[in-house]
Amino acid sequence: MKNKIANIITWIILIAVFVSAFNFYKNNNFNEFVRSEINLHTSEFKRDDKIKYGKSNSYRIKSEIANDATFYKTVKVQKNTPYKVTCMVKTENVIPENNTAGIGAQISVIGTTEKSVAITGTQDWQRIEMIFNSKNREEVNIGFRLGGYLGNCTGTSWFSDFSLEEGTISEGKNWKFACFIFENTDVIVDNKEIKISMSDSDISDIRSTIKRFETTTRELSQNKMTANCDIYKVQEPINKLSYDKEFGYYVAAEDVEKSIKDIVNQNDYDHIFAIIRLGNEEYKNDIQINDWIGLRVNGLLWNRVFKYKIAKLIEKLCI
Repeated sequence: MKNKIANIITWIILIAVFVSAFNFYKNNNFNEFVRSEINLHTSEFKRDDKIKYGKSNSYRIKSEIANDATFYKTVKVQKNTPYKVTCMVKTENVIPENNTAGIGAQISVIGTTEKSVAITGTQDWQRIEMIFNSKNREEVNIGFRLGGYLGNCTGTSWFSDFSLEEGTISEGKNWKFACFIFENTDVIVDNKEIKISMSDSDISDIRSTIKRFETTTRELSQNKMTANCDIYKVQEPINKLSYDKEFGYYVAAEDVEKSIKDIVNQNDYDHIFAIIRLGNEEYKNDIQINDWIGLRVNGLLWNRVFKYKIAKLIEKLCI
C-alpha cells in the first residue's frame, strides 16, 4: 500500500514538473528569434498564450522603462529584389520618449532606417507591413520592435502572424499617384496653437501644378511613361508635426497615415503625395522649416518607393 501511494505521489510530481517545463517552453520559445535591446535587461520578452491573434502564442515585448527592444531573425534574400514583411500587432500604453515620429511598435530591418509605420498608444490588433529592396544584400535581419532607431519608448506590444513575401519589380510604365490635399493645419508648436487653412486659390493652384506634372512626365519621357494622379481633398486637419534638429518641422508618414489609410488600401498606388500648408503671413516665423523639398519614407504601408508586385510567399517567419 505504501509503495502504491509512493508511486502515485511520484507520478504527480513528474506530471507537475512536466507541465511546468512545458509551460516554461511555451512562454520562452522564440523560434530562433534573437532578442536584443539597447538598455540590457530592461524589457521583458515573452510568448503570450492569453493575448494572441491566432492559434499560436503571440510574441510580447513589455518595457516599463524606456527602451528600444527587438526580436529579430536573419533571413536569406536574393540581391536587388523587393520584399514585403507583414504581421499583426496590438499595443497597450505605448509612449515614445520624445515627439519624434517613427517610434513605437513596428517592423524594421535591423541596422538600417527601413521600417514600417510605428504604432503608438493603445490599439487593437491591426495589420502592418514593411516593403524594402534587398539591393546588394544576401541576408537581412528582420526585426519586430518596440522602440525604433530614432528613440526609445515604454509600453507593451504583441506581435503575431509573421510572413515574408518576395516580389518582382514591375516593368510597367504607367504610374499611379495619390495626391492628398490637406486643407487645414491645426498644430501646437512651442506651446502655441497654429491654425492654417488653404484658400480656394491655393487648391486651384495645386490642381494646376499636378496636371502640369502629368503633362511634363509624358512630354519629357516622349510618351514612354505616364503619371496618372488622383486628387483627394482632406478636411480633417493635420494635428501633429514631426521635428528634425537639422531640417525643422515636417509631416512624417505617421502624422497622416490614419487620414489616408482607407483610400490607399482600396487602390493600387505607386506613390503618395501629401500636400499641406505649414505657414502664412501670420505664422511665417512660428514653424521652423528648412527647405524641405520632399520626404521619402521607406517601407510604409501606403508609400511605395518602387513599383512591384508580390510574386510568391517564400517563407513563414515563424509559427
